[in-house]
Amino acid sequence: MLRIDLRESLCHSTVDPQLLSSFQRILLTTDGTVTEILEAHLWEAMRIVKLYQDCIETDASIPYLDIGPHAPVLVRKIILRGESSERNYIYAESIVALDRLDDRIRQGLIETQKPVGQLMLEARLETFREILSCCYEPAEEIGESLGVSPDARLISRTYRVFANRQPFMLITEKFPETAFTD
Repeated sequence: MLRIDLRESLCHSTVDPQLLSSFQRILLTTDGTVTEILEAHLWEAMRIVKLYQDCIETDASIPYLDIGPHAPVLVRKIILRGESSERNYIYAESIVALDRLDDRIRQGLIETQKPVGQLMLEARLETFREILSCCYEPAEEIGESLGVSPDARLISRTYRVFANRQPFMLITEKFPETAFTD
């Protein structure tokens, strides 16, 4: 029933998909663009709020991206916010291997407020997403941005995105356990 990567990540996870709402399961298991899925579900345009962004060289290897130390990466932390409601829905962190990106996507990530999925679509980039892990974690400092207490639980998933058979992006998305319930 489930994709192999998702089945394996859930075997090692504390998240029981049967206890989630239908939409929470969709967010946890999708191979699509979360921004578009949120927009369709909520019938509201999403916008990116950049909390942090910096182009750096890695201190150590990042095995999930198959890169060694001193590789140029973009580190980004964002919130997906409803355009009309001004409500924060999802927090995401990403690490992007800059030397594996098309110039248009790299420039769009650095200079615009467009979601990465939209940039990949505009560039017609063929991608594959591999889900690596799913878990619950405490909200801590992210809780304030998502409107929950620091000790509230978040549902989190981490996946990597491939293009041309190479991983180029590692993304972790988080949302409150109390969000998107049926």
